[in-house]
Amino acid sequence: MTAPTITGIDLPLGGAQAAASSMTVSDDETTVTRTILPRGVRIITQHVPATRSAAIGLCVPVGSRDESPVHAGATHFLEHLLFKGTPTMTALDIAVAFDAVGGETNAETDKEHTQYYARVRDADVDMALSVLTDMVTSSSLVPDAFDVEKGVILDELAMAKDSPLDAVHEAFAAAVFGDTTLGKPVGGTPEAIRAVSRDDVWEHYQSHYGPDRLIVSVAGNVEHDHIVDLVAASLDRAGWRGDEGGLGPAPRRDTTPAQLAQPTVQERHRDVEQAHVIVGCPALQVGDDRIPAMSVLLSILGGSMSSRLFQEIREKRGLAYTTYAFNMRYSNAGAFGMYAGTSPAHVEQVEQLMNEQLQALASDGPTEEEIVRVRGHVRGAIALGLEDNLSRMGRLSNAELTGTYFTVDQGLARINAVIQEDVRALAAELVNAEQGRAVVLPRSQKVGQPQATAAKEER
Repeated sequence: MTAPTITGIDLPLGGAQAAASSMTVSDDETTVTRTILPRGVRIITQHVPATRSAAIGLCVPVGSRDESPVHAGATHFLEHLLFKGTPTMTALDIAVAFDAVGGETNAETDKEHTQYYARVRDADVDMALSVLTDMVTSSSLVPDAFDVEKGVILDELAMAKDSPLDAVHEAFAAAVFGDTTLGKPVGGTPEAIRAVSRDDVWEHYQSHYGPDRLIVSVAGNVEHDHIVDLVAASLDRAGWRGDEGGLGPAPRRDTTPAQLAQPTVQERHRDVEQAHVIVGCPALQVGDDRIPAMSVLLSILGGSMSSRLFQEIREKRGLAYTTYAFNMRYSNAGAFGMYAGTSPAHVEQVEQLMNEQLQALASDGPTEEEIVRVRGHVRGAIALGLEDNLSRMGRLSNAELTGTYFTVDQGLARINAVIQEDVRALAAELVNAEQGRAVVLPRSQKVGQPQATAAKEER
Protein backbone atom coordinates (compact mmCIF):
# COMPACT_ATOMS: atom_id res chain seq x y z
CA MET A 1 0.00 0.00 0.00
CA THR A 2 1.38 3.40 -1.00
CA ALA A 3 1.56 6.08 1.68
CA PRO A 4 -1.05 8.87 1.44
CA THR A 5 -0.03 12.20 -0.07
CA ILE A 6 0.09 15.09 2.40
CA THR A 7 -0.43 18.40 0.67
CA GLY A 8 1.07 21.65 1.89
CA ILE A 9 -0.28 25.19 1.74
CA ASP A 10 -0.56 26.57 -1.78
CA LEU A 11 1.21 29.89 -2.41
CA PRO A 12 -0.39 31.44 -5.51
CA LEU A 13 1.51 34.09 -7.37
CA GLY A 14 -1.22 36.68 -6.88
CA GLY A 15 -1.48 39.30 -9.57
CA ALA A 16 -5.09 40.45 -9.86
CA GLN A 17 -5.97 38.16 -6.95
CA ALA A 18 -3.23 39.50 -4.69
CA ALA A 19 -5.58 40.34 -1.83
CA ALA A 20 -6.92 36.79 -1.84
CA SER A 21 -3.37 35.47 -1.74
CA SER A 22 -2.68 36.68 1.79
CA MET A 23 -1.88 33.94 4.27
CA THR A 24 -1.40 33.62 8.01
CA VAL A 25 -0.69 30.25 9.57
CA SER A 26 0.55 29.08 12.98
CA ASP A 27 3.59 26.86 12.69
CA ASP A 28 5.40 25.34 15.67
CA GLU A 29 4.74 28.26 18.03
CA THR A 30 5.56 30.82 15.34
CA THR A 31 3.39 32.74 12.88
CA VAL A 32 4.01 32.68 9.14
CA THR A 33 2.37 35.53 7.21
CA ARG A 34 2.37 36.25 3.51
CA THR A 35 1.42 39.37 1.54
CA ILE A 36 1.65 40.20 -2.15
CA LEU A 37 2.03 43.87 -2.97
CA PRO A 38 0.03 45.26 -5.94
CA ARG A 39 3.29 45.47 -7.88
CA GLY A 40 3.76 41.70 -7.51
CA VAL A 41 6.42 41.55 -4.78
CA ARG A 42 5.91 38.53 -2.54
CA ILE A 43 6.66 39.10 1.16
CA ILE A 44 6.66 36.17 3.57
CA THR A 45 7.71 36.41 7.22
CA GLN A 46 7.99 34.13 10.21
CA HIS A 47 7.56 35.75 13.61
CA VAL A 48 9.85 33.97 16.09
CA PRO A 49 9.41 35.96 19.32
CA ALA A 50 11.85 33.87 21.38
CA THR A 51 14.86 35.13 19.41
CA ARG A 52 16.67 38.44 19.29
CA SER A 53 17.83 38.21 15.71
CA ALA A 54 16.43 38.14 12.21
CA ALA A 55 17.46 36.79 8.83
CA ILE A 56 16.44 38.67 5.70
CA GLY A 57 16.54 37.33 2.16
CA LEU A 58 15.82 39.02 -1.16
CA CYS A 59 15.44 36.32 -3.77
CA VAL A 60 14.91 36.40 -7.53
CA PRO A 61 13.90 33.19 -9.34
CA VAL A 62 16.66 33.52 -11.92
CA GLY A 63 19.78 31.38 -11.95
CA SER A 64 22.57 30.26 -14.20
CA ARG A 65 20.25 28.09 -16.31
CA ASP A 66 18.38 31.24 -17.39
CA GLU A 67 21.37 32.81 -19.13
CA SER A 68 21.41 33.24 -22.88
CA PRO A 69 24.68 32.18 -24.56
CA VAL A 70 25.81 35.81 -24.82
CA HIS A 71 25.06 36.33 -21.11
CA ALA A 72 26.88 33.20 -19.90
CA GLY A 73 28.32 33.87 -16.42
CA ALA A 74 26.19 37.04 -15.97
CA THR A 75 24.08 35.67 -13.10
CA HIS A 76 27.04 34.99 -10.85
CA PHE A 77 28.77 38.19 -12.02
CA LEU A 78 25.67 40.18 -11.09
CA GLU A 79 25.60 38.63 -7.61
CA HIS A 80 29.05 40.12 -7.02
CA LEU A 81 28.32 43.49 -8.60
CA LEU A 82 25.24 44.28 -6.53
CA PHE A 83 27.54 44.68 -3.53
CA LYS A 84 29.64 47.28 -5.33
CA GLY A 85 27.49 50.32 -4.75
CA THR A 86 24.32 52.25 -5.54
CA PRO A 87 23.67 55.97 -6.15
CA THR A 88 23.36 56.42 -2.37
CA MET A 89 25.93 53.92 -1.01
CA THR A 90 29.46 52.89 -1.93
CA ALA A 91 30.72 49.31 -1.58
CA LEU A 92 32.46 50.41 1.62
CA ASP A 93 29.24 51.97 2.95
CA ILE A 94 27.46 48.63 2.45
CA ALA A 95 30.19 46.70 4.24
CA VAL A 96 30.39 49.20 7.12
CA ALA A 97 26.62 49.20 7.60
CA PHE A 98 26.66 45.52 8.56
CA ASP A 99 30.06 45.45 10.27
CA ALA A 100 29.05 48.32 12.56
CA VAL A 101 26.18 46.29 14.03
CA GLY A 102 27.92 42.90 14.15
CA GLY A 103 25.77 41.57 11.34
CA GLU A 104 26.67 39.61 8.25
CA THR A 105 25.58 39.72 4.64
CA ASN A 106 26.26 37.54 1.62
CA ALA A 107 24.65 36.11 -1.49
CA GLU A 108 24.32 32.84 -3.35
CA THR A 109 23.76 31.99 -6.98
CA ASP A 110 22.11 28.70 -7.86
CA LYS A 111 20.96 27.19 -11.14
CA GLU A 112 17.40 28.43 -10.63
CA HIS A 113 17.59 31.34 -8.20
CA THR A 114 19.80 34.08 -6.76
CA GLN A 115 19.48 35.24 -3.16
CA TYR A 116 20.95 38.20 -1.26
CA TYR A 117 20.70 37.81 2.49
CA ALA A 118 21.70 39.19 5.87
CA ARG A 119 21.58 38.19 9.52
CA VAL A 120 21.35 40.93 12.16
CA ARG A 121 19.88 41.77 15.57
CA ASP A 122 16.16 42.40 15.49
CA ALA A 123 16.90 46.06 16.33
CA ASP A 124 18.85 46.37 13.05
CA VAL A 125 16.29 44.85 10.67
CA ASP A 126 15.25 48.23 9.23
CA MET A 127 18.83 49.01 8.22
CA ALA A 128 19.50 45.55 6.79
CA LEU A 129 16.33 45.44 4.73
CA SER A 130 16.85 48.97 3.45
CA VAL A 131 20.44 48.25 2.34
CA LEU A 132 19.60 44.93 0.70
CA THR A 133 16.66 46.45 -1.15
CA ASP A 134 18.79 49.37 -2.32
CA MET A 135 21.41 46.91 -3.62
CA VAL A 136 18.92 44.76 -5.53
CA THR A 137 16.86 47.61 -7.02
CA SER A 138 19.42 50.35 -7.60
CA SER A 139 22.85 48.89 -8.23
CA SER A 140 25.06 51.13 -10.32
CA LEU A 141 27.09 48.31 -11.90
CA VAL A 142 30.02 50.73 -11.93
CA PRO A 143 32.35 49.98 -14.90
CA ASP A 144 35.51 50.29 -12.77
CA ALA A 145 34.06 47.85 -10.24
CA PHE A 146 33.16 45.50 -13.09
CA ASP A 147 36.77 45.27 -14.23
CA VAL A 148 38.05 44.68 -10.70
CA GLU A 149 35.41 42.09 -9.89
CA LYS A 150 36.16 40.12 -13.04
CA GLY A 151 39.54 39.27 -11.55
CA VAL A 152 37.94 38.33 -8.23
CA ILE A 153 35.49 35.96 -9.94
CA LEU A 154 38.26 34.33 -11.97
CA ASP A 155 40.12 33.70 -8.70
CA GLU A 156 36.94 32.24 -7.19
CA LEU A 157 36.52 29.87 -10.14
CA ALA A 158 40.16 28.83 -9.88
CA MET A 159 39.70 28.14 -6.17
CA ALA A 160 36.68 25.94 -6.93
CA LYS A 161 38.60 24.09 -9.61
CA ASP A 162 41.39 23.43 -7.10
CA SER A 163 38.81 21.72 -4.85
CA PRO A 164 38.42 18.08 -5.93
CA LEU A 165 35.07 17.88 -4.13
CA ASP A 166 33.72 20.83 -6.12
CA ALA A 167 35.23 19.37 -9.28
CA VAL A 168 33.59 15.95 -8.89
CA HIS A 169 30.14 17.42 -8.16
CA GLU A 170 30.46 19.72 -11.16
CA ALA A 171 31.52 16.75 -13.29
CA PHE A 172 28.57 14.70 -12.01
CA ALA A 173 26.12 17.42 -13.06
CA ALA A 174 27.68 17.31 -16.53
CA ALA A 175 27.47 13.49 -16.55
CA VAL A 176 23.75 13.44 -15.70
CA PHE A 177 22.39 16.60 -17.31
CA GLY A 178 24.72 16.66 -20.31
CA ASP A 179 25.09 19.68 -22.54
CA THR A 180 22.21 21.59 -20.96
CA THR A 181 22.15 24.66 -18.74
CA LEU A 182 21.76 22.35 -15.72
CA GLY A 183 24.94 20.55 -16.70
CA LYS A 184 27.04 23.70 -16.77
CA PRO A 185 28.83 25.33 -13.79
CA VAL A 186 26.77 27.85 -11.81
CA GLY A 187 29.60 30.38 -11.73
CA GLY A 188 30.31 30.13 -15.43
CA THR A 189 33.62 29.18 -17.02
CA PRO A 190 36.77 31.32 -17.04
CA GLU A 191 36.27 31.78 -20.79
CA ALA A 192 32.69 33.02 -20.30
CA ILE A 193 33.70 35.41 -17.50
CA ARG A 194 36.50 36.87 -19.60
CA ALA A 195 34.13 37.33 -22.54
CA VAL A 196 31.09 38.79 -20.77
CA SER A 197 30.85 42.58 -20.84
CA ARG A 198 29.35 45.08 -18.44
CA ASP A 199 26.58 45.72 -21.00
CA ASP A 200 25.82 41.98 -21.10
CA VAL A 201 25.41 41.88 -17.33
CA TRP A 202 23.28 45.04 -17.40
CA GLU A 203 21.00 43.49 -20.04
CA HIS A 204 20.68 40.36 -17.91
CA TYR A 205 19.80 42.48 -14.88
CA GLN A 206 17.17 44.49 -16.77
CA SER A 207 15.64 41.34 -18.23
CA HIS A 208 15.23 39.41 -14.98
CA TYR A 209 15.07 41.79 -12.00
CA GLY A 210 11.80 43.59 -11.30
CA PRO A 211 9.03 43.86 -8.70
CA ASP A 212 7.10 40.93 -10.13
CA ARG A 213 10.17 38.71 -9.66
CA LEU A 214 11.14 39.75 -6.13
CA ILE A 215 10.64 37.52 -3.08
CA VAL A 216 11.31 39.00 0.37
CA SER A 217 11.65 36.45 3.18
CA VAL A 218 12.27 37.42 6.81
CA ALA A 219 12.45 35.15 9.85
CA GLY A 220 13.02 36.23 13.43
CA ASN A 221 11.68 38.66 16.00
CA VAL A 222 9.88 40.82 13.43
CA GLU A 223 6.37 42.11 12.79
CA HIS A 224 4.97 41.31 9.36
CA ASP A 225 3.13 44.59 8.77
CA HIS A 226 6.27 46.55 9.60
CA ILE A 227 8.28 44.52 7.09
CA VAL A 228 5.63 45.12 4.42
CA ASP A 229 5.76 48.87 5.06
CA LEU A 230 9.57 48.89 4.89
CA VAL A 231 9.63 46.99 1.60
CA ALA A 232 6.95 49.20 0.03
CA ALA A 233 8.81 52.35 1.06
CA SER A 234 12.14 51.04 -0.24
CA LEU A 235 10.60 50.08 -3.58
CA ASP A 236 8.98 53.50 -3.89
CA ARG A 237 12.36 55.15 -3.37
CA ALA A 238 13.86 52.94 -6.07
CA GLY A 239 11.06 53.58 -8.53
CA TRP A 240 10.04 49.92 -8.57
CA ARG A 241 6.35 50.76 -8.57
CA GLY A 242 5.27 48.77 -11.60
CA ASP A 243 2.53 49.75 -14.04
CA GLU A 244 -0.85 51.06 -12.96
CA GLY A 245 -2.61 48.19 -11.21
CA GLY A 246 0.63 46.27 -10.76
CA LEU A 247 2.72 44.08 -13.02
CA GLY A 248 1.55 40.59 -13.87
CA PRO A 249 3.34 37.95 -11.81
CA ALA A 250 6.20 36.11 -13.47
CA PRO A 251 5.12 32.50 -14.01
CA ARG A 252 6.82 29.78 -12.03
CA ARG A 253 9.10 27.52 -13.98
CA ASP A 254 7.87 24.98 -16.46
CA THR A 255 7.72 21.58 -14.75
CA THR A 256 7.53 19.53 -17.95
CA PRO A 257 10.21 16.84 -17.43
CA ALA A 258 13.40 17.71 -19.25
CA GLN A 259 14.51 15.52 -22.14
CA LEU A 260 18.02 14.56 -21.08
CA ALA A 261 20.61 12.66 -23.07
CA GLN A 262 21.97 9.34 -21.82
CA PRO A 263 24.23 9.91 -18.79
CA THR A 264 27.96 9.72 -19.43
CA VAL A 265 31.23 9.17 -17.61
CA GLN A 266 33.11 12.34 -16.71
CA GLU A 267 36.73 11.92 -15.67
CA ARG A 268 38.90 14.71 -14.30
CA HIS A 269 42.61 14.66 -13.43
CA ARG A 270 44.05 16.92 -10.76
CA ASP A 271 47.10 17.21 -8.52
CA VAL A 272 45.45 15.19 -5.75
CA GLU A 273 46.35 12.21 -3.57
CA GLN A 274 42.80 10.95 -3.07
CA ALA A 275 40.25 9.95 -5.68
CA HIS A 276 36.70 11.33 -5.54
CA VAL A 277 33.88 9.41 -7.16
CA ILE A 278 30.13 9.84 -7.65
CA VAL A 279 27.79 7.33 -9.25
CA GLY A 280 24.12 8.08 -9.82
CA CYS A 281 21.35 8.81 -12.27
CA PRO A 282 18.56 11.23 -13.20
CA ALA A 283 15.93 11.31 -10.45
CA LEU A 284 13.07 13.30 -8.92
CA GLN A 285 12.32 16.91 -9.77
CA VAL A 286 10.74 19.56 -7.54
CA GLY A 287 7.12 18.79 -6.67
CA ASP A 288 7.35 15.01 -7.08
CA ASP A 289 5.11 13.23 -4.55
CA ARG A 290 7.94 10.79 -3.81
CA ILE A 291 10.27 13.40 -2.37
CA PRO A 292 9.55 12.25 1.23
CA ALA A 293 10.43 8.70 0.20
CA MET A 294 13.64 10.01 -1.35
CA SER A 295 14.49 11.79 1.92
CA VAL A 296 14.05 8.51 3.81
CA LEU A 297 16.08 6.60 1.22
CA LEU A 298 18.95 9.11 1.38
CA SER A 299 19.02 8.97 5.17
CA ILE A 300 19.10 5.17 5.26
CA LEU A 301 21.59 4.86 2.45
CA GLY A 302 24.03 7.64 3.23
CA GLY A 303 22.71 10.34 5.52
CA SER A 304 24.45 9.65 8.81
CA MET A 305 27.12 7.60 10.59
CA SER A 306 24.64 4.73 10.98
CA SER A 307 23.77 4.72 7.27
CA ARG A 308 24.51 1.76 5.06
CA LEU A 309 27.21 3.45 2.98
CA PHE A 310 29.05 4.74 6.03
CA GLN A 311 28.91 1.41 7.81
CA GLU A 312 29.91 -0.73 4.82
CA ILE A 313 32.55 1.49 3.25
CA ARG A 314 34.11 3.27 6.21
CA GLU A 315 33.39 1.33 9.40
CA LYS A 316 33.70 -2.25 8.11
CA ARG A 317 36.37 -1.80 5.43
CA GLY A 318 38.09 1.52 6.10
CA LEU A 319 37.97 2.46 2.43
CA ALA A 320 36.86 6.08 2.80
CA TYR A 321 36.81 8.89 5.31
CA THR A 322 33.61 10.38 3.87
CA THR A 323 30.76 8.79 1.95
CA TYR A 324 27.16 9.92 1.53
CA ALA A 325 24.10 9.94 -0.74
CA PHE A 326 22.43 13.09 -2.06
CA ASN A 327 19.95 14.39 -4.58
CA MET A 328 19.62 17.57 -6.63
CA ARG A 329 16.12 18.81 -7.48
CA TYR A 330 15.20 21.37 -10.10
CA SER A 331 11.88 22.44 -11.60
CA ASN A 332 11.92 19.90 -14.44
CA ALA A 333 14.81 17.55 -13.67
CA GLY A 334 16.72 16.01 -10.80
CA ALA A 335 19.59 13.66 -9.97
CA PHE A 336 20.50 11.09 -7.33
CA GLY A 337 24.12 10.37 -6.44
CA MET A 338 26.39 8.43 -4.08
CA TYR A 339 29.79 9.95 -3.23
CA ALA A 340 32.98 8.65 -1.66
CA GLY A 341 36.53 9.94 -1.32
CA THR A 342 38.95 7.02 -1.39
CA SER A 343 42.38 5.80 -2.44
CA PRO A 344 42.74 5.68 -6.24
CA ALA A 345 43.43 1.95 -5.95
CA HIS A 346 40.02 1.40 -4.31
CA VAL A 347 37.77 3.35 -6.65
CA GLU A 348 36.27 0.33 -8.40
CA GLN A 349 35.73 -1.54 -5.14
CA VAL A 350 34.02 1.46 -3.55
CA GLU A 351 31.80 1.95 -6.60
CA GLN A 352 30.78 -1.70 -6.40
CA LEU A 353 29.94 -1.38 -2.71
CA MET A 354 27.83 1.74 -3.30
CA ASN A 355 25.88 0.04 -6.07
CA GLU A 356 25.42 -3.10 -3.97
CA GLN A 357 23.89 -1.12 -1.12
CA LEU A 358 21.44 0.59 -3.47
CA GLN A 359 20.62 -2.80 -5.04
CA ALA A 360 19.97 -4.29 -1.59
CA LEU A 361 17.46 -1.53 -0.86
CA ALA A 362 15.83 -2.16 -4.24
CA SER A 363 15.57 -5.89 -3.58
CA ASP A 364 14.59 -6.08 0.07
CA GLY A 365 13.67 -2.55 1.08
CA PRO A 366 14.64 -0.96 4.40
CA THR A 367 14.08 -2.66 7.72
CA GLU A 368 11.40 -1.41 10.09
CA GLU A 369 14.17 -0.45 12.50
CA GLU A 370 15.73 1.78 9.82
CA ILE A 371 12.40 3.46 9.11
CA VAL A 372 11.90 4.21 12.81
CA ARG A 373 15.46 5.53 13.12
CA VAL A 374 15.05 7.82 10.13
CA ARG A 375 11.89 9.33 11.58
CA GLY A 376 13.77 10.17 14.76
CA HIS A 377 16.68 11.53 12.76
CA VAL A 378 14.40 13.82 10.74
CA ARG A 379 12.61 15.07 13.85
CA GLY A 380 15.94 16.00 15.40
CA ALA A 381 17.27 17.61 12.22
CA ILE A 382 14.15 19.74 11.85
CA ALA A 383 14.29 20.80 15.50
CA LEU A 384 17.96 21.80 15.21
CA GLY A 385 17.30 23.66 11.96
CA LEU A 386 14.57 25.67 13.62
CA GLU A 387 17.11 27.03 16.11
CA ASP A 388 18.59 29.10 13.27
CA ASN A 389 16.65 31.97 11.73
CA LEU A 390 18.80 31.79 8.61
CA SER A 391 17.50 28.25 8.04
CA ARG A 392 13.95 29.42 8.67
CA MET A 393 14.37 32.19 6.14
CA GLY A 394 15.69 29.67 3.62
CA ARG A 395 12.57 27.53 4.11
CA LEU A 396 10.39 30.55 3.39
CA SER A 397 12.27 31.41 0.20
CA ASN A 398 12.15 27.81 -0.98
CA ALA A 399 8.40 27.68 -0.36
CA GLU A 400 7.88 30.74 -2.56
CA LEU A 401 10.10 29.30 -5.30
CA THR A 402 8.23 25.99 -5.36
CA GLY A 403 4.75 27.37 -4.64
CA THR A 404 4.04 25.26 -1.55
CA TYR A 405 4.63 25.84 2.16
CA PHE A 406 4.78 22.86 4.52
CA THR A 407 4.45 23.49 8.24
CA VAL A 408 6.70 21.58 10.60
CA ASP A 409 3.86 19.20 11.45
CA GLN A 410 3.11 18.62 7.78
CA GLY A 411 6.78 17.96 7.06
CA LEU A 412 6.98 15.40 9.85
CA ALA A 413 3.71 13.81 8.73
CA ARG A 414 5.08 13.39 5.22
CA ILE A 415 8.09 11.51 6.55
CA ASN A 416 6.00 9.43 8.95
CA ALA A 417 3.72 8.43 6.07
CA VAL A 418 6.60 6.82 4.12
CA ILE A 419 6.42 3.02 4.29
CA GLN A 420 9.03 0.39 3.46
CA GLU A 421 7.56 -0.37 0.05
CA ASP A 422 7.80 3.31 -0.98
CA VAL A 423 11.56 3.26 -0.35
CA ARG A 424 12.07 -0.13 -2.00
CA ALA A 425 10.16 0.90 -5.14
CA LEU A 426 12.10 4.16 -5.45
CA ALA A 427 15.42 2.35 -4.98
CA ALA A 428 14.42 -0.11 -7.70
CA GLU A 429 13.67 2.79 -10.04
CA LEU A 430 17.11 4.29 -9.35
CA VAL A 431 18.84 0.95 -9.90
CA ASN A 432 17.15 0.52 -13.27
CA ALA A 433 17.84 4.07 -14.48
CA GLU A 434 20.65 4.94 -16.88
CA GLN A 435 23.71 5.46 -14.70
CA GLY A 436 26.17 8.35 -14.79
CA ARG A 437 29.58 8.51 -13.19
CA ALA A 438 32.08 11.21 -12.28
CA VAL A 439 35.57 10.71 -10.90
CA VAL A 440 38.48 12.97 -10.00
CA LEU A 441 41.84 11.18 -10.05
CA PRO A 442 45.54 11.97 -9.67
CA ARG A 443 47.04 12.87 -13.02
CA SER A 444 48.90 9.57 -13.35
CA GLN A 445 45.96 7.36 -12.36
CA LYS A 446 43.56 5.61 -14.74
CA VAL A 447 40.52 3.66 -13.67
CA GLY A 448 38.46 1.22 -15.70
CA GLN A 449 35.22 2.74 -16.91
CA PRO A 450 31.78 1.14 -17.21
CA GLN A 451 30.17 1.07 -20.64
CA ALA A 452 29.28 4.67 -21.38
CA THR A 453 30.58 7.57 -23.35
CA ALA A 454 33.64 8.95 -21.56
CA ALA A 455 34.32 12.66 -21.40
CA LYS A 456 37.69 13.77 -20.08
CA GLU A 457 39.02 17.12 -19.07
CA GLU A 458 42.69 17.84 -18.48
CA ARG A 459 43.48 20.91 -16.49
